[in-house]
Amino acid sequence: MNPPNPSLMILVAGPYRSGTNDDPAKIAANVHLMNEIALQVYRKGHLPVLGEWFALPLIETAGSTGIGDEIFTQIFHPVAIQLLNRCDAVLRVGGVSSGADEMVRIGSAQGKLIFSSLDEVPLLDMKI
Repeated sequence: MNPPNPSLMILVAGPYRSGTNDDPAKIAANVHLMNEIALQVYRKGHLPVLGEWFALPLIETAGSTGIGDEIFTQIFHPVAIQLLNRCDAVLRVGGVSSGADEMVRIGSAQGKLIFSSLDEVPLLDMKI
């Protein structure tokens, strides 16, 4: 029998569109920041996930013609919420974001761990 895995699946929640005026370069910078933080979460021994990793390919495949269109709206936050249902924790990063704040609110209501900084995420001893 395998011992319980202390590794957490952590949703990294931060701004995607907030403060960008939908400028693709600024949105890409937001995603890059979340990806960088996700890598640090991984290096602490946990499985990081971003809603964007799941939603954006679906949005593109569904035929979205632009950020904020009907297809985008039908998929973007709902996918993040579905993903959050599978996570153990939320790490809130970056600046102002109503969507990221919603992930924290939902995660908190579900009794998930809520981290407000990378320093709060425990470092696991990965020795087996």
